[in-house]
Amino acid sequence: MSKIVSDIPLSLVWFRRDLRSFDHAALYHALRQSEAVVGVFIFDKAILDHLPANDRRVKFIYDSVLELQQSLEQLGGGLIIRYGDAATEIPQLAAELKIHAVFVNHDYEPAAIARDHQVASALHKMSCDFFSFKDQVVFEKEEVLSLSNTPFSVFTPYKNAWLKKFYAQTDDFYSRAYPVEKYATRLRAMSSAAPSLEVMGFGDAQSNDINLPAGMSGGKQLFDDFVHRMKDYDVTRDFPAVKGPSYLSVHLRFGTVSVRHLVRTAMQHIRTEAHPGAQIWLNELIWRDFYFMILHHHPRVEKAAFKAAYDAIQWEQGTEADTHFLAWCEGKTGYPLVDAAMLQLNQTGYMHNRLRMVTACFLIKDLGIDWRRGEAYFAEKLNDFDLSANNGGWQWAASSGCDAQPYFRIFNPITQSEKFDAEGKFIRRYLPQLNKLDHRSIHAPWKAAPLLLQQAGVKLGQNYPHPIVEHDAARKATLARYAVVKKADVDAE
Repeated sequence: MSKIVSDIPLSLVWFRRDLRSFDHAALYHALRQSEAVVGVFIFDKAILDHLPANDRRVKFIYDSVLELQQSLEQLGGGLIIRYGDAATEIPQLAAELKIHAVFVNHDYEPAAIARDHQVASALHKMSCDFFSFKDQVVFEKEEVLSLSNTPFSVFTPYKNAWLKKFYAQTDDFYSRAYPVEKYATRLRAMSSAAPSLEVMGFGDAQSNDINLPAGMSGGKQLFDDFVHRMKDYDVTRDFPAVKGPSYLSVHLRFGTVSVRHLVRTAMQHIRTEAHPGAQIWLNELIWRDFYFMILHHHPRVEKAAFKAAYDAIQWEQGTEADTHFLAWCEGKTGYPLVDAAMLQLNQTGYMHNRLRMVTACFLIKDLGIDWRRGEAYFAEKLNDFDLSANNGGWQWAASSGCDAQPYFRIFNPITQSEKFDAEGKFIRRYLPQLNKLDHRSIHAPWKAAPLLLQQAGVKLGQNYPHPIVEHDAARKATLARYAVVKKADVDAE
């Protein structure tokens, strides 16, 4: 945020959602500009105090931080680890160590921006500089604009402009790695022991097994596995019972992988293979940049509809709405694909991308419940929760977001199930009580003949619920509910 000067005597790199020791913008710039560099990570009470004691993400972060510390020590440096309020801990540490500059990577969420301004202000009073860099995206803020020099609100033209800008330079200009190792001798061997999970109030998190390798090594393991499947991504990505995704979203969220490396690898596959899988996966990375850009230009979307007219929608409220919401949260709606998806989320902290759309659309357009309630539930449960992407996905499903599905496009949870889990393999994994149903009946058990249900051991209302709503009736109610924004959509076309 201040102009960088060279030969800074002692700098501090504050690691946040960038838990790696390689291809790291802030670390590279600190090393290049400083005589000596110290690393720090703060387990931030301002964030942790709002999380449940068994939050899976804390254990993932904890293991990733310990691996980062070990990696920095192997490079000749170290990592100071503290537990407290980051907004006060960073200035205190800077004063203790007589730090001349603090280096960080940009965080685009409103709360993080406010925190960084607070820290920068405190540091400047101590004559300590605060420098921030782009690291977790390829393009940010105003870097990709329309021909009229305004932010995009539709993905496809944004993607085309993104690609045009990327290719306007040499092949890897925007995805080139920062050579941290070139200046690693400037790292200072300062480390401290990490506070235990129990001390921070997260002892229960240790019992959570999310079957997800943490840290830089975990990210590398998953990406190495996905590289060989990337060519088939366009075919496999929509089927939750198939190993199609990269499963890297948590690693992208906490920066244990480099988005530049992922983009560079995807580009290499696009150049060398005719199969569209790599391009489709690259599109997902561009979507990620797109949503970060939207949050930057429109921070109000954190609490309100991107299309303001959609805030006029009257959502279902009261006891029945609360009962329906609870049934959705617990995977007890009576629609097997929706229920299996919610159980996957509750049990593992992960949900397949196709199922995120299905479950969100069901809550909004079958149950008529405010998208913000579902968004908040996902924010609590998802291992890979990222405000910009989560908000973008929910507003897409609600038709209130940028480049969202039309309000009259209402997913049928049964046909979605039949199309993307035809044999019910995913459903059977999370709803074993439906195991003995045939491939056809498992998608809508209430439509099956009583004898078939009896033979399969399915007792509707006992070991599996009746549907809490009837889809066709719910669809009509949704169209009526969205009539208030029909004119707004027509005017926007």
